[in-house]
Amino acid sequence: MKTELKEISPTRKQIDIEIEADAVRQVYDRISDNYAKAATVPGFRPGHAPRAVVRTRYKDQIRTEVLRELLPSAVQNAIGEHKLEALGEPELNLDNTEGLDQLGQKPITFNVSVEVLPEIKLGEYTGLEIARRTRQVKDEDIDRVIEQLRESSASLQPVEDRGAQVGDTVTANFHGKFVNEPDAEPINVEDVDVVLGGEGVVQEITDNLTGAKPDDEKAFTVEYMSDFSAKGLAGKTIEYTVKVSAVRVKELPELDDEWAQSLGDEVESVADLRVKIRSDLEAQTKNEAEGKMRADLVRKLVEAHQFELPERLIEHQTEHRLESVVRDMVGQGIDPRNPNLDWDKARDSLKDQAGYDLRGSLLLERIADEEKIEVTQQEIEDEINAIADASKQSPDQVKAILTKQGGERSIAGRLRNRKALDFLVANANVTDEEWKEEKQESEVSSQNSE
Repeated sequence: MKTELKEISPTRKQIDIEIEADAVRQVYDRISDNYAKAATVPGFRPGHAPRAVVRTRYKDQIRTEVLRELLPSAVQNAIGEHKLEALGEPELNLDNTEGLDQLGQKPITFNVSVEVLPEIKLGEYTGLEIARRTRQVKDEDIDRVIEQLRESSASLQPVEDRGAQVGDTVTANFHGKFVNEPDAEPINVEDVDVVLGGEGVVQEITDNLTGAKPDDEKAFTVEYMSDFSAKGLAGKTIEYTVKVSAVRVKELPELDDEWAQSLGDEVESVADLRVKIRSDLEAQTKNEAEGKMRADLVRKLVEAHQFELPERLIEHQTEHRLESVVRDMVGQGIDPRNPNLDWDKARDSLKDQAGYDLRGSLLLERIADEEKIEVTQQEIEDEINAIADASKQSPDQVKAILTKQGGERSIAGRLRNRKALDFLVANANVTDEEWKEEKQESEVSSQNSE
């Protein structure tokens, strides 16, 4: 067998392959004889038809079997000979019709196209200049968290001396008729809590229930916008009859030591609560700064190393991201089949991000190779246990899920890339700087470009 390697691009190779006539003849003769032994040909005793007659009668079937036996092994041997690591199945192209029509008399020549990972030549990856910007925790940040905690501890108290106001919670039974669809099933829901002026509450409901008291009955019409969040109501006109059963106002707990103590054993006073919140926020901002710094480091690495990516890998990564987006939409109650969604634009955006992620991952793998970074079995076990703890599953359950995603190899790859990034951080020139909001940074960049 003769082979010749041709480079189509950094990620695509072509191997021209020639299988000599003698090698083809051996297989051709053997398969023809097998057919002759089993074939029933008019005018000949079973199993005694001449080879030439059998070859004529079963020409297509014999040729198919010859190619099925010769080509796969020839392709694998050629790929191994040229030490290629193929991504996916090779694309085969038979280009010698003469060799196919005269099996065993002429060589069979064909070529295969193989996608491979690009050869990555590393530039500078140690001593990179990078900034770590940590957001300062301010008193107003602590105040905001405290207000959120008070909101979560709020209670609803009945209103007895006035009608409902914006911000109050009105509990009512709703009966609705579709104005333009008399045969449609009417709406009948009981004990619905509506926050007047709240998110998702149409203005007509807020306006008509403002001033209402328990046992009041209101009748009004709502014309829902075509893009209303509830698909069954979007673009519809509904005549409502509403019977109010309760009006309640949200009361926040007093900001005192007693309330603070109710939040946990470690808190004895509002002062203790503020200290704890500050500590939690500082840990959060520290993690945020570290994550941003690492992302900036990978971005700087990717920008300094541009190389072609295999289209097959980009498409696979894009599809994976697209499936994740669809799952998230379904989980949020959004119909991904909505005709207003621009999936072509979304795919293009996801494809760009997929390409960026792949470059970052391949660069980290290449650095791990260069620095001889390895992952131990104990590190893999520790990672599995950490995933199990975070997901409240057993290690065996996690292993079962991971087996479908590449098993321990996928974990080892992620850990190896993480250790490579740890190496980059340890060998970077990191400076601590004042926090800057992303919007401010983009505005400065825009002004500088002008």
